[in-house]
Amino acid sequence: QVQLVESGGGLVLAGGSLRLSCAASGKMFSINTMGWYRRAPGKERELVATISSGGSPNYVDSAKGRFTISRDHAKNTVYLQMNGLKLEDTGVYYCNMYVMAATGWVTYWGQGTQVTVSS
Repeated sequence: QVQLVESGGGLVLAGGSLRLSCAASGKMFSINTMGWYRRAPGKERELVATISSGGSPNYVDSAKGRFTISRDHAKNTVYLQMNGLKLEDTGVYYCNMYVMAATGWVTYWGQGTQVTVSS
């Protein structure tokens, strides 16, 4: 069984920064795409950023220029550096990984970490 554990959420003033981390543990052979999603209050979960196994990032338009996704292959960890946070960035952030586990390729989700941006 693979587990994803997130950390780094919290309360921050608008314009501030946070760094989210998500580490995978358990029996796995490789990890393909990693990503971060967000569920804002009253809205559906949406993609924020993804990063391929080769390190190519992809961002939703609202995150471009402010957020940076990165990964550490040795630690099976994905990060999201968020700068210039805005009120509308508030939400629960979930990490996501496409993992080659014992049963084949499986998508795993973290439990979510709350990010609250205040004015």
